[in-house]
Amino acid sequence: MDTGDLLTIGEIVERSGFPHSALRYYEREGLISATRTSGNQRRYRRSVLRRLAFVRAARSIGIGLEEVRSALDALPADRTPTRSDWSRLSRSWRGRLDEQIDALTALRDGLDGCIGCGCLSMTTCRLVNPDDAAAAYGDGARVLPAALRRPPVHGR
Repeated sequence: MDTGDLLTIGEIVERSGFPHSALRYYEREGLISATRTSGNQRRYRRSVLRRLAFVRAARSIGIGLEEVRSALDALPADRTPTRSDWSRLSRSWRGRLDEQIDALTALRDGLDGCIGCGCLSMTTCRLVNPDDAAAAYGDGARVLPAALRRPPVHGR
């Protein structure tokens, strides 16, 4: 490996926008890897920047770290992923994105009618949730489309 292809953690931080702590965390989680110098300093392959961009994009649409790790594990470790590699991975998320877009569009279009819309089992919503009928469905946002009721994404 050409040492010119290796970047310090500071260079990765600067180029990726991720803090040092996130890089160390992603390394522990197996999303990225680093080599060590004789002085025990981390050095990252330049291709880590693409992996981090992928992590950022995936996390921004609600993909959990387990799924991100699984996707990254499918990429070649011995070369920089190609456009075809990335396309193959992102194709599997297309349906989820379409579902989220549809759900958000429906939510946006319904906001002017009643922002509560019974989703939080509000007793005052006589339009969609008369007599607090949504309470029978349990706590939380039950009337919201399923794509918008996923648990919040935790972690980095």
